[in-house]
Amino acid sequence: MSDHTQVLEAEQSPTRALARKKAISPTTGTANVVVRIMCVDDHALLLEGMRVQMGMDPEIDFVGSLTSPEGLLEEVERTRPDVVTLDVEMPGPDVFETADRLRQRFPEVRFAFISAHVRDTLLSAVYRCGGSGYFAKGDDVGDIMDGLKRIARATRGTFVMGPKVQAQCPAARDVRSTRRSRRAAAPEQRIISSIDRLTSREIEVLRHIGSGQSRVEIGKALSRSPKTIDGHQERIMKKLGIESRADLMRFAIREGIAQA
Repeated sequence: MSDHTQVLEAEQSPTRALARKKAISPTTGTANVVVRIMCVDDHALLLEGMRVQMGMDPEIDFVGSLTSPEGLLEEVERTRPDVVTLDVEMPGPDVFETADRLRQRFPEVRFAFISAHVRDTLLSAVYRCGGSGYFAKGDDVGDIMDGLKRIARATRGTFVMGPKVQAQCPAARDVRSTRRSRRAAAPEQRIISSIDRLTSREIEVLRHIGSGQSRVEIGKALSRSPKTIDGHQERIMKKLGIESRADLMRFAIREGIAQA
């Protein structure tokens, strides 16, 4: 297992039938089932780079690519990949809605997101829509490919984060609830990001902070006293692990909660 890619495993599921071909792992010497991967991204150069890199890995079979989510379900039906990678922002149909339809129609196919943007809000969205991984386009291609292979071969519920996602979303963690699933004795897993820890009121306050408003201005906008706003800000900073108001403003802008 790579030292750079975080893997969070959840409940066990029956072994999935992957591709028929097998390859000898150069590290363990054991035979691994070849993983079939399809990539969807509107950047042709990135697709070509992924195709070339994956073509050099005997444990990966690059089965196809698309420059838009349009027609994805039909292409998955035709090529039968084990893992589909999706960019977060592409022209055409909404990628998260497409991912949801993919999950419903092909529950055996897993999908992961590769994005130029690394945000807690995106991490939460990826997990909630049933994604199995979140990688940054700035991650090393080798780390991404290793992560995709682990997604294909791991138990259902495993969630993989690339190195840059781990570094930029350090507060994300695996939480196992006390509620048991019907199919397994193991507790259910969910990914908690820093944004998920905030209440709706705290997000509203954070939006105003990110817009550069003072405690007095925020208090007037929300019909609250400046002291109450101070209390909200203190709790927000504690939950996010942020120590200054300036860093809080930058966080709000980076996450798209507020605009610069």
